[in-house]
Amino acid sequence: MTDKKPGLIRRLFGTIARVYRGFRSVILNLLFICFVALIAVSIFGGDDKIKVPPTAALVLNLTGDLVEEKRWTDPIATAINESLGGQEDAPEVLVSDVVSVINNATSDNRIQALVLDLSMLGGGSLDKMQLIGAAIEEFKASGKKVLAFGGYYGQNQYYLASYADEISLSPMGAVILEGYGSYPMYYKNALEKLNINTHVFRVGTYKSAVEPFLRNDMSDAAKEANVAWLNELWSDYKQQVAARRGFAADNFDETYAALLEKLQAAEGDLSQYAVNAGLVDNIKTREAFRRDLIAIVGENDNHTYNHVTFGDYAKLVIPAKQFDNPLTDKVAIVVARGVIVDGSAKAGTIGGDSTAALLRQARHDDKVKAVVLRIDSPGGSAYASEIIGQEIRLLREAGKPVIASMGSVAASGGYWIAAPANEIWAAPTTITGSIGIFGLLHTAEEAMPKLGLNVDGVGTTELAGLSAGLPLFKGLDPKAKDLFQLLIERGYTEFLTMVGSHRNMSVSDVDKVAQGRVWTGRKALELGLVDKLGTFDDAVARAAEMAGLTQYDTTVIKQELSPTEQMLADIFG
Repeated sequence: MTDKKPGLIRRLFGTIARVYRGFRSVILNLLFICFVALIAVSIFGGDDKIKVPPTAALVLNLTGDLVEEKRWTDPIATAINESLGGQEDAPEVLVSDVVSVINNATSDNRIQALVLDLSMLGGGSLDKMQLIGAAIEEFKASGKKVLAFGGYYGQNQYYLASYADEISLSPMGAVILEGYGSYPMYYKNALEKLNINTHVFRVGTYKSAVEPFLRNDMSDAAKEANVAWLNELWSDYKQQVAARRGFAADNFDETYAALLEKLQAAEGDLSQYAVNAGLVDNIKTREAFRRDLIAIVGENDNHTYNHVTFGDYAKLVIPAKQFDNPLTDKVAIVVARGVIVDGSAKAGTIGGDSTAALLRQARHDDKVKAVVLRIDSPGGSAYASEIIGQEIRLLREAGKPVIASMGSVAASGGYWIAAPANEIWAAPTTITGSIGIFGLLHTAEEAMPKLGLNVDGVGTTELAGLSAGLPLFKGLDPKAKDLFQLLIERGYTEFLTMVGSHRNMSVSDVDKVAQGRVWTGRKALELGLVDKLGTFDDAVARAAEMAGLTQYDTTVIKQELSPTEQMLADIFG
């Protein structure tokens, strides 16, 4: 008799293979059907036409952080998340979109009031909120009402709310204004317990970014620098809000004792305390606020006031894509937002190569006569910063003026890329300077034996294994430390020299205001590190003036999406 086992085994594995292929086919088909269905829903579903009532309020319900440029997100992941009812992890709102929406509403006869619903507003620097505030002031100047309502006002929410004609607070609400602070976490003791050694190479008394790895507390030098700019920001905040609210700048409670005394007078009622302090105008329920708005703009079928939300109105007034007039001269805008890194990077991070490519595009566009580089960056790679700086110098050589417009922060590498511009414009509250260089390396040569690990081998030179991270496990040779420190000192000298050559300052004069110290825009103007204080719009107007333009358009130069990315963006909106 023949052995039937091999045949049985073959049939068994054949059956398993067919089941697997069938299962795979079903899964792939289901995924394809889901993908097609998602596309169909995106194209045909839920596309009801947005209608603005004849009389309505625009509800400025901003959700997320205020930014100059939105970070890149995957369109498929975003669409799937939205289709499943998920929320964006860290939503962002373009300041330019908010300003455009308010400006359009100002001239829109259907919009009779602006409602500030700021409960979901996240972070926002003073300069960004001032741009929005200026648009709100224009709206008010047109004779239309601006009303704010909320259950809780934090510092950012309250700053924008202070532009309103009337601020209403829910009966169980509160206004909490705590001032500004800087409280980093310090890791020195923890690293020592883990037997991790920290090697720092830096130049500058005030370059404190590495302090958390070297100390257990903030150094006196860092405290001196930080308290200076923090006090300036807080003073600006208080003066501006106080002027709009009509009370003295000392009305802000900065001690527990002062806050306790006023709360005791209000019998512990936070909303009554806010009224007594003049922070809000009245205490209202949501229903009372709705009735007030109905009296102004009328009532809809849902028994609330006629209104259109920020998101819906933005879809009506902001084009989905930018279409430039090919016949007009342009002031090009390049946004540099985020940490500066080598190579290319998506929006929300400044890639040396990718940002340089945008500037190069402006240089080779005959219709672009001037460029505004809008900077919102704490710094990063010196090499990438210099790649960007070279393109700015080439723009100037091509006869196209460049204005660096600083947003909330343009420090360290952010200042490096600003320095080659024809002029630097900053907001009074911009955080800038931090002209300094540092390097940081952690090594685990003492932790390795405790973990029972070791790295060993041979090389043809002492440098062998350096790029592969060998010092991380074997420690850093003292001569290597001297080498790295020399390179950092050389980088600092190049930084000072570059700034001095563009700012018409000697290296020694730059060094006096450098040393890694941070300044506000107002102080930087006094020190000669910036040329003018003003808004982004002021910088654009100055760029046009330097180019001799009286009639011009602005164009934002962005990274182009790949054909696949563009198709997906179009499908999923």
